[in-house]
Amino acid sequence: GNLADVILGYDTLRGYVNGTGSFGATVGRVVNRIAKSRFVLDGKAYRLFRNDGNNSIHGGHRGFGKVIWTVKEYVRDGDTPYITFFYHSFDGEQGFPGDLDVYVTYQLSGPYELSIRMNATATTKATPVNLANHAYWNLAGHGSGDVLEHELQLLASRYTPLDDTKIPTGQVVPVAGTMYDFRTPTPVGAHMEIVPGGGGGYDINFAVDGQQDAMRKVAFVRDPESGRALELWANQPGVQLYTSNWVSNEKGKAGEVYEQYGALCLETQAYPDAVNHPEFPSSIVRPGQVYKHGMLFKFSN
Repeated sequence: GNLADVILGYDTLRGYVNGTGSFGATVGRVVNRIAKSRFVLDGKAYRLFRNDGNNSIHGGHRGFGKVIWTVKEYVRDGDTPYITFFYHSFDGEQGFPGDLDVYVTYQLSGPYELSIRMNATATTKATPVNLANHAYWNLAGHGSGDVLEHELQLLASRYTPLDDTKIPTGQVVPVAGTMYDFRTPTPVGAHMEIVPGGGGGYDINFAVDGQQDAMRKVAFVRDPESGRALELWANQPGVQLYTSNWVSNEKGKAGEVYEQYGALCLETQAYPDAVNHPEFPSSIVRPGQVYKHGMLFKFSN
């Protein structure tokens, strides 16, 4: 087939340490935003690190995307090689309650298939947990320009509207008749607001159709020029569509420079700020419970 590197990233560890875009990261303890960097759980108020105006985003200034993970297992041979990483998140880390043991496994689970499995066990206290994979995809090849012509289908007939600080209002409303309607394959840029220099685009959570904890098809993306396509399956209630609205002059791997709208992220997740919205599906994991987040990426051309 017609091969290309379709994920944005860096050549060096330094790039990932210093980067602000969470390129390829496992994001946690809670991905996305938490309103006013606080929440109440079992009658106790917790305050988090503010790193997005008054809000907390992606687990704080040193979330799971900025810590050192341990390789627990690595099987490089056979038809389905895999690697498992482990991180112990301590009670009070970035303000979150309780100890959390986290495992993330990446596996080539079949021909042209990548599976990611995230498990997290709360051991001492109840805590919100919402982990996500923050890969930036450009099916034409990283550094090949913008993804506005990529065709996107989301199996989501509803989305969670935001206030002016990008926090969900609590509503879950139909996409029909809005710029968020990707129920049939639609060019990413077809209804998008273009704001040169930063902003515009999409950065919002969709409510994935179907049974919330079942593995089901979430999204289909296709680059019409190369014919490369990606199908995403997952078992989470929501998926965040982000179109690299704030990426600018980012020096990436192989000498490429990444610009605005140069990739899209499809972050399967619990609804943002669920810990402050009892009407949303719960993201609380209690001691002894195991959070399980599965993703399957199927590639074709």
